[in-house]
Amino acid sequence: MIAGAVTLTVAAGVGLGLWAGNDDSAPAGSTRTQAQAEQRSPSPSAAPPSPSPTPSPTRSYPLSTTPRTIPAVRAHTPAHGPGWRPASGRRVVVNDAGLADEGRLVAGELGLTYAGKKDDVRAGDVRLALDRGAGAAPESYRMTVRGGRVDISGPDDAGVFYGTRTLKQEVHGGGTAPEGVVRDRPAKPVRGFFLDMARKSFTAGWIEDRVRELGDLKYNRLQLHFSDDQGFRIASDTHPEIVSKGHLTKAQVRKIVALAAQRHITVVPEIDSPGHLGAVIAAHPELQLRSAAGNAPRGTVDISKPAAAEIVDDLLKEYADLFPGSEWHLGADEYQALMVSDPAATYPQLATAARAAYGAGGTVADLTTGWLNDRADTVRAAGRTPFAWNDGFFRGTSVRPAADIRVAYWTGKEIGARPPVEYLSAGRKVVNYNDEFLYYVLGQPNKFFYPRGQRIYEQWTPRVVRGTTAVSSKYDGQILGGYFAVWCDFPNAQTQAQVAAGIRMPLRATAQKLWDPGKPPLSWARFKALGDRLG
Repeated sequence: MIAGAVTLTVAAGVGLGLWAGNDDSAPAGSTRTQAQAEQRSPSPSAAPPSPSPTPSPTRSYPLSTTPRTIPAVRAHTPAHGPGWRPASGRRVVVNDAGLADEGRLVAGELGLTYAGKKDDVRAGDVRLALDRGAGAAPESYRMTVRGGRVDISGPDDAGVFYGTRTLKQEVHGGGTAPEGVVRDRPAKPVRGFFLDMARKSFTAGWIEDRVRELGDLKYNRLQLHFSDDQGFRIASDTHPEIVSKGHLTKAQVRKIVALAAQRHITVVPEIDSPGHLGAVIAAHPELQLRSAAGNAPRGTVDISKPAAAEIVDDLLKEYADLFPGSEWHLGADEYQALMVSDPAATYPQLATAARAAYGAGGTVADLTTGWLNDRADTVRAAGRTPFAWNDGFFRGTSVRPAADIRVAYWTGKEIGARPPVEYLSAGRKVVNYNDEFLYYVLGQPNKFFYPRGQRIYEQWTPRVVRGTTAVSSKYDGQILGGYFAVWCDFPNAQTQAQVAAGIRMPLRATAQKLWDPGKPPLSWARFKALGDRLG
């Protein structure tokens, strides 16, 4: 520290809900701090002090500025001081052995020494601490840069990890973490990236690179859609006959899941049914749905056949061990039997099965809802929370979808698609996949255009669930968050490298709006420049 500088106590900043930790001192530059400084300084008419070999402290440093990160921090209390930057020999220490992963990761990234759990304090330290009794919001953190050290604390290890992401971005490219206190937390608990790896085979390395990118942007979900008409992309022990040539081994998936867990990302699997099962039907043609006229809609199993449910349940149970997270996406969209004008007449075997199961008034929609509920029972037995696409919920059925099935809302364009408010007013929790803003569809079919980060940044919020209009703010608590989605309808339209480049700024814009849905602090031009600088 330059001689003559003084470190000032920094305040907690503007309160934004419950933040990690407490800090009761006044902000640098506040009335209270200025008055204290005036009391310490002699008035112009006072007699000069006695000579001293040590000069009185003065404010040698300008007031710090808010750090520039993606997503932006939500509150920063500035202070006078030199800030902090990494240097060889400096340590990362923790107050809890449970923070070892976070400590080792940031130490390796910044060229520091990971010293483990320590109680001593040294100049230049980065200290990571769990503060479980603070009553702060989950995933929140406080980062204090003061006295040549950095302290990052939070109520859980996820929050501490996000603090290390902020520090990493602050010092990127030789920069300095500014003096002061950051208090930060996400607005939404679900911040996700969706990958259609069924239609296009992505390498394990490419997915691992996305996991690292997502972690640095404070995402916490990765959804893998690995089964569809075009392919089944993860090895299976129960049904190896359905697996496509280009697929991931279970060892590769475990590595991805472990890497994601280190970065507090839950990997959410999706096996879509009863539609989009073309890869399964290719190996089991006897499960194909056929109309009274003999037509066979692509990828659609006959849910009147018990064998169809058996094979899907086999797969759901098998992959429960591979994906240990708490969520499971069941698909349920675009079941072709319900996309015709008269399902009962077109598929009489489904109508017969519906009446057998639910009485004389049973419908094909009832039978399909029953299928969804049965699959939800399967994943619930494994301790998972079920999700389904919004067009898998139907109006006017006597069979109701289970109350705990959460709505993954992607479109209002499908036949019978219901507006978001219908789900929200019924008390359901919703995750936003709005195809108007958040769908990156290879080949741009059906009027899908590659989304621009600027449009997401300037026009979208988690409350804009369908189209371009936001739902009422009274439903904000039921909207858990959102996903930016890559769909591979035309898999050869882009290479893996082109996909990574194309989604780069949209991913960053989405991260910003899920972390803080308010008006961003930077213009799009400055945000894009920041994204280019941070890499």
